[in-house]
Amino acid sequence: MARLEGLYAITPDWPDTALLLASTEAVLAGGCRLLQYRNKAAHPSRRAEQAEALRLLTRRHDALLIVNDDLELAIAVSADGVHLGQDDGDPQAARRRLGPSGIVGVSCYQSLDAARRAHAAGADYLAFGSFFASATKPRAGRATPALIAAARAELALPVVAIGGITPENAKILVAAGADMLAVITALYNVADPQRASQEFTQLFARKLAS
Repeated sequence: MARLEGLYAITPDWPDTALLLASTEAVLAGGCRLLQYRNKAAHPSRRAEQAEALRLLTRRHDALLIVNDDLELAIAVSADGVHLGQDDGDPQAARRRLGPSGIVGVSCYQSLDAARRAHAAGADYLAFGSFFASATKPRAGRATPALIAAARAELALPVVAIGGITPENAKILVAAGADMLAVITALYNVADPQRASQEFTQLFARKLAS
């Protein structure tokens, strides 16, 4: 089973399930082993349909599936875990529902204090951002690479970097110690998602080899 490291693909808000699955299949074929299902716009029935299909797809590729902001959906489709934003639920409650083997990720934005609280609440990983201009959240505040290093040094949990990340600008985040790169646009809004996935995964392969 995949671990909490490397490329962390996040799905876009696409209503077309067939297109979503085809693009995600290509991303996973490129080496990605972490997928977050995120769709803020879809009807609950469509979200259930897409999440169930992605659960099957991730199992075929031996990849982890995390559901964004919806603990009940994560449980319903037997996802590997849930990702919680600032107003999306209590990490401790999610831990109780998911059990010790479930993954609980928490958005900490630009705050080391938020990361400390998430760590104390039992989070499995900490997400910071936005590091660059993001089409998904254009008004998001900016985090710095120094925050990655500080969180890893103090809290000893895997760190996710998110926000406007491309294969070109990702290098500084990997060098700062990011364990995972959360990416939407540079994977899904490109001509060749498999190649894009390979470019991101190679960044971590080079890090391990250095």
